[in-house]
Amino acid sequence: MPRSAARRLPGLLLLLWPLLLLLPLAAPDPVARPGFRRLGTRGPEGSPGRRSSVAPDGAPASGASEPGRASGAGVCKSRPLDLVFLIDSSRSVRPLEFTKVKTFVSRIIDTLDIGPADTRVAVVNYASTVKIEFQLQAYTDKQSLKQAVGRITPLSTGTMSGLAIQTAMDEVFTAEAGARGPSSNIPKVAIIVTDGRPQDQVNEVAARARASGIELYAVGVDRADMQSLKMMASEPLEEHVFYVETYGVIEKLSSRFQETFCALDPCVLGTHQCQHVCISDGEGKHHCECSQGYTLNADKKTCSALDKCALNIHGCEHICVKDRSGSYHCECYEGYTLNEDRKSCSAQDKCALGTHGCQHICVNDRTGSYHCECYDGYTLNADKKTCSVRDKCALGSHGCQHICVSDGAASYHCDCYPGYTLNEDKKTCSAIEEARRLVSTEDVCGCEATLAFQEKVSSSLQRLNTKLDGILEKLQVNEYGQIHR
Repeated sequence: MPRSAARRLPGLLLLLWPLLLLLPLAAPDPVARPGFRRLGTRGPEGSPGRRSSVAPDGAPASGASEPGRASGAGVCKSRPLDLVFLIDSSRSVRPLEFTKVKTFVSRIIDTLDIGPADTRVAVVNYASTVKIEFQLQAYTDKQSLKQAVGRITPLSTGTMSGLAIQTAMDEVFTAEAGARGPSSNIPKVAIIVTDGRPQDQVNEVAARARASGIELYAVGVDRADMQSLKMMASEPLEEHVFYVETYGVIEKLSSRFQETFCALDPCVLGTHQCQHVCISDGEGKHHCECSQGYTLNADKKTCSALDKCALNIHGCEHICVKDRSGSYHCECYEGYTLNEDRKSCSAQDKCALGTHGCQHICVNDRTGSYHCECYDGYTLNADKKTCSVRDKCALGSHGCQHICVSDGAASYHCDCYPGYTLNEDKKTCSAIEEARRLVSTEDVCGCEATLAFQEKVSSSLQRLNTKLDGILEKLQVNEYGQIHR
């Protein structure tokens, strides 16, 4: 290197030094100790409390959780628990690190449903001595619970993990302290956090705790003893032992515990197998219901259409007809039409429709039916539709000049007043004396003229009778039309 360049090097380094301080240092990859689970690792697929990131049909599930990330809202609801935190506050845990532990506890609380009927939380603080910070029944909402966690202070030297477990078993997981009994089916869970080796025996006391039904999770930090963590935790160890290199990342474990305490909602996941409607009951449970008009089958999953016609809940006024789709529709009796509400019926006016078949008069009945009637002088035949003349003399259309004599239902003959005789047309009449005079006359021309005159008069009378018949018939039709409007 030239001397001039060597002389300038120290000055150049002084100029670059502030920039070098701003460059981020690459953190070494922490190596997990054998037998521990590092942050970001998962247990075997399908282990309790874990949700697969693949939907039932093989497609990625919406909102599926990723390693180290909280489960999606709506898919996971925390199970009710009796949860006790056992936190190591010995001298090896610095104040800032102890704050990180409290943040870790608070973040787990945030992921839980807190309440008397949901999860209850207690905290046991330990070092060489043990202090129950608050019992399971002390707080019933997240805000007051997290405030109580924030007020916890470290104790002293020593790490009496076994004593802490014994205290939790004897004084915290009790009915007097707020723990729920076996009949409630509420899990008893303890999470112990430590960064060192226990100074007392943990093997036997942890075994007794597990035998009593307490599920133990062990979280080791920094110098935590692997063998001690394994002795404290429940089986399977890969699901109950966690390890982080420093307190700086312990709070990220909260997402792991959210997954662990998560009750998966099969209604959201689409694994329910309900044919119609899936109803979440909480704690990962559900039941199936059916859409309106259907009933749940014995398998409690599939649905069958209700026969509303058979159940008489259809609301049809007249006739209920079941459809193939499982629904139904209403129909009406003959002579009725379905109203706009598709249920009630109104009588049809068959007379107005012109389909009645009555020869003379159609009369609507209140029942929606009808009957036929006849004009005056007519009678209804056996078919109840056609009509026959009852008395042509009464009708006035007979054409008799003097007298009409009825011979039955449809027959008649004409007769004349006294002193008159019926002419050959069987309708008109002539005076008897006039006829004699006309017959006895000796004036042939006069006789012929008389006969011609009689024929002319008779013809005129016949034409007049025909016109009268037509006028009478029109009058009767008009009279009927006015009556039945």
